[in-house]
Amino acid sequence: MSSRKGRKDAAQVVRAQLAREKRRTRTIWTSVAAVAVLLIAGLIGWSVYRSQKSETFTTPPGANPPGTGIVLGDGPVTIDLYEDYLCPVCKNFQETSGPTINQLISDEKVRVIFHPVAFLNRFSTTEYSTRSSAAAGCAAQGGKFKEFTDQLFARQPAEGSAGLSDDELIDIGAGVGLNRNDFGSCVKDGKYKGWTEHVTDDASKSGVTGTPTIRVNGQNVEDRSPEGIRAAVEAAGK
Repeated sequence: MSSRKGRKDAAQVVRAQLAREKRRTRTIWTSVAAVAVLLIAGLIGWSVYRSQKSETFTTPPGANPPGTGIVLGDGPVTIDLYEDYLCPVCKNFQETSGPTINQLISDEKVRVIFHPVAFLNRFSTTEYSTRSSAAAGCAAQGGKFKEFTDQLFARQPAEGSAGLSDDELIDIGAGVGLNRNDFGSCVKDGKYKGWTEHVTDDASKSGVTGTPTIRVNGQNVEDRSPEGIRAAVEAAGK
């Protein structure tokens, strides 16, 4: 009798253990499923956010079809020029090689895509890189992109400063012939800040890690001197 009872008790213990294992297995798979659902929902949400975000920017007139830069010239060779208006090396590049690029445009040898990126916001207390790039978009809207860009480099503020104020940017725009009211409204409304973010994101995705970066027909140019740029353009045109 006691032996039969012992076997019955043992069977009950086994059944109880199996039941616990089943419950634990169900709990684990339920948790895994919940995590999977959350992960999928998160990925879908992020994709929607990115797609919506990419559609919120306004592209200024004169931009290339992807909206990643302002185009000047229509020559057979393409120069992509990535610059940050707070970058001292970019200013030096403009002073030494800017006239060469201007001449290549005038000679109809190149098509230059200017990509005003905002890599150096961390070196400004007011996100000057973004503000100045967005203002350049406003200048493009008024047909004075290059003139405005030249003046931004000529009056470049020091890294670590607040940078030029919006009012100072507006003064520069008016000084190169932009309508003060229209240009001023565009700057103060931040109309092209979303575009600046788009330009900067695209530059990062294309492997640009610093400024200035110069590419001729998609190839990086290490020699940024006037002679180096002319040689790269001539080689690409052959």
